[in-house]
Order: sequence, then structure tokens, then C-alpha cells
Amino acid sequence: MARLEQRKHVRSFEHAFRGILEMLRSEVNARVHAAITVVVIVSGFALGIDRNEWLALTIATMAVWSSEAINTAFEALCDVASPEYHPQVRRAKDVAAGAVLITAIGAMVIGALVFGHRLLALALSLA
Repeated sequence: MARLEQRKHVRSFEHAFRGILEMLRSEVNARVHAAITVVVIVSGFALGIDRNEWLALTIATMAVWSSEAINTAFEALCDVASPEYHPQVRRAKDVAAGAVLITAIGAMVIGALVFGHRLLALALSLA
């Protein structure tokens, strides 16, 4: 029985990774988030941010990724539930997309707080 439980557990991770790959393949915004995530990580190492700043950036990044994944799943369900245009489905999709935007704006604010003063100092030192 323990082996069956282990297999179920492994399969659940396989399904989750498949979902992430599907999101990256099908959603332009997810690919944009991926590129920004790479830039944030590289910048964090290059600019020597501290542990608390890494914590803030990690939470912000994961919030954006989570909201994008939920939005993608929600839109897919809406498309199945209502293949024809319906104003309430459009409204629901717009609200879900707005939630992603709110999360992304919050992440940008955190990024500005973490990187802003460092980038300004770097720019001034090059001038």
C-alpha cells in the first residue's frame, strides 16, 4: 500500500509539472513572467541583495506565478463551460486577469524597493 501511495504522490508532481509546462507553452504572459524571473534572479546576485530582500522577491515572484497559473486554469474552465461568448464569462475572465495585474504591480513595487536605490547608485557612479 505504501508503494501505491508513493506512486500517487509522484504522479501528482508529474501532473503539476505538466501544468506548468502547458502554461509556459500556451500563455505569452507566463513566458514574460519567466523572462522577468530570470532577470530578477540574475540582478539579485549581481547587485548583492540581502536575505530579507531575497525573501521579499521570492514571495512576490511566487505570488505572480501562482496568480498566473490560477488565471490560466480559470480561463480554460470558462472556455469549456461556455464555448460561446457570454458577457458574464468575459467579466469573470477580466476580473481574474485583473487579479494577476494587481499581483504583478505589487511585485514591481517590491522590485523597485529592492533594486531601485542600487540601480540609481550604479547609474550615478557611471555618470
